[in-house]
Amino acid sequence: MTVHFIGAGPGAADLITLRGLRLIERCPVCLFAGSLVPEEIVRTAPKSARVLDTAPMHLDEIIAEMAAAHEAGLDVARVHSGDPSIYGATAEQMRRLDALGIPYDVTPGVPAFAAAAAALKLELTVPEVCQTVVVTRTSMKSSGMPEGEDLATLGQSGATLAIHLSIRNLAHIERELSPIPAYGPDCPVVVAYRVGWPDESFIRGTLSTIARLVREAKLTRTALVLVGRGLAAEGFVDSKLYDAAHPHILRPNARKTAKAAD
Repeated sequence: MTVHFIGAGPGAADLITLRGLRLIERCPVCLFAGSLVPEEIVRTAPKSARVLDTAPMHLDEIIAEMAAAHEAGLDVARVHSGDPSIYGATAEQMRRLDALGIPYDVTPGVPAFAAAAAALKLELTVPEVCQTVVVTRTSMKSSGMPEGEDLATLGQSGATLAIHLSIRNLAHIERELSPIPAYGPDCPVVVAYRVGWPDESFIRGTLSTIARLVREAKLTRTALVLVGRGLAAEGFVDSKLYDAAHPHILRPNARKTAKAAD
C-alpha cells in the first residue's frame, strides 16, 4: 500500500501528468483538495473508489483516512493543486506518515507560476534582464515568514517574483518593493487569477496601480502576483543558446560555421 501525493496542476484537467492521472485511475481511495482541484480530474477514479474532498477536513481526519486505507491495504491518491512541493501542506502529512510507518511517494505537477507564464506567453528569465525566479508569499493569516525572507530582502536580487497567497496584501507588496531600484513604482506587475480554470483572467499594471486595478476587479482569492522587469522586457539580447557563433559541446564548430557563413 502506498499514499501517492499527486500534483494536479493549476486547474485545467489536461495539465495533470500522465503518471498522476494513471495513479488516480487505479487507486481505490482518493483524497483531493476540492477547493483547488477540478472534479473532472477525480472523476477518473474507479467507480467503487472512496473519494473525499479534504477542503472541510483537518489534518487529523485526513491522516485517519490514510491510516484506515493502510490497514485495509488500499492505495491512496492524495491529490493536491499545482505542484506538491510548493505551499501544498504536504510536509506535515509526510511527517505523520513517517511516524506511522505508512509508505508514500510524490508525483510532481505544473506549478501555478509556470502555467501563468505559459498563458501569458512569457519567459520569466530574460537574458541580461532577469535570470532568477523567486517563489515566495507574504505573511497574512497563515504562518509567518522566516527571518530574511521578507520582500524587502528578497527584492534586493531584482528577480522575477512569483508571490503566492497574497492577493489581499498588494498594498504591502507595493510598500516593500517600490523603494527598491530594481523595481520602482513603475515596475510591471501581473495578477493571474485562477490560472487554468475556465474563468481565468489576468490583470496587468504596475506596483503603483495594481492594488486599485485588483480592487476594481473585485478579486480576493486564488490569484498569483508576478512582479519584475522581465514581464515587459523589450529589446533584450538573444541568449547564447542558439547563437550561431557560440560553440558548446553539441555544437563545437559553431564559431567556424558562423564565420564561413559571413
